Amino acid sequence: MTDQSSGAPSEGAPASARQVREAARPTTPDTRSGGGGGGGGGGGRGGRSRRGGRGFRRRACYFCETREPIDFKNAQLLRRFIADSGRIETRRKTSTCARHQRELARAIKRARYLALLPYVVRRRLHA
Repeated sequence: MTDQSSGAPSEGAPASARQVREAARPTTPDTRSGGGGGGGGGGGRGGRSRRGGRGFRRRACYFCETREPIDFKNAQLLRRFIADSGRIETRRKTSTCARHQRELARAIKRARYLALLPYVVRRRLHA
């Protein structure tokens, strides 16, 4: 395997197990996503998934933009953030930031307790 005179590996055979593995490695790039940074993989909002190739940009928070205070006595404002069924809408639908969503939920609950807003919206059956 090695030349007797110089001690260097001969040209025909690889010298170490590492070189054997590198020689056996395929020349095509590895398409699996694993280990290391970057890489494909699913999840997240990066790239060309369902949104037609454009990146996703979240709308700005209503309360951050307008600087309007969240007050439990302002039932008209709070109704914008309540669904038809009476539930508090999610951040995803209302595009509020986490801080204002917490304040909003607290204000809605206070307004419900004082009977300014309904807990449940009752619908009449058409029968």
